[in-house]
Parts: sequence; structure tokens; C-alpha cells
Amino acid sequence: MYAIIETGGKQYQVKEGDEIFVEKLGADEGSYTFDKVLLVGNDGSVTAGTPYVSGASVKATIVKNGLGKKVRVFTYKPKKGEKVAKGHRQPYSKVKIEAINA
Repeated sequence: MYAIIETGGKQYQVKEGDEIFVEKLGADEGSYTFDKVLLVGNDGSVTAGTPYVSGASVKATIVKNGLGKKVRVFTYKPKKGEKVAKGHRQPYSKVKIEAINA
């Protein structure tokens, strides 16, 4: 059984037991439920929502919240002496999929 969920403006295909990295969820570590399920597939039968499958949810556990690797950005304007170096670390949540309820 698999499902396609939407979170953080992105879509993810998940199965039970998967561990995925998603945009940071506004919750602490522990139990979490994804309600925006776009599609559920089970043994050749597929249920698609318009836009979401009613009554479907995906139960998950937030393993950890963290920050990704630093991305360095350097901008400058020639002949002006303007140089700026910036860094950014994108926050994420590591999620383990426990069950898919269709």
C-alpha cells in the first residue's frame, strides 16, 4: 500500500516504514498525522481524490527536527566595492511513516 501526500508545498510518495525529509513541520518530535492525501494505491486499485481523498490519512512519527547543510551565497557589484556573503540552512523534519489509513 502506498499514498501520495502533500506537505510544505511538495508531494511525496510514501509507503509504511519509509523515512523521508520534509519541510519543517510546526510540531515537536512525536506523533503526527498527514490529512492531505492526494492518492491511495493498494494491490492494483487506485483511489484518487479531487483534490484530496476523503477519510484518508497517513500516521507518522517525527523523528527529529533539524537544519540542512549550509548554502553559501556571494553577491557583488563590479566597480562599486560592494560584496556580500550570506549563508542559509533550510530547516527540515525527518518523518517515519507508520500507517496509511484509507
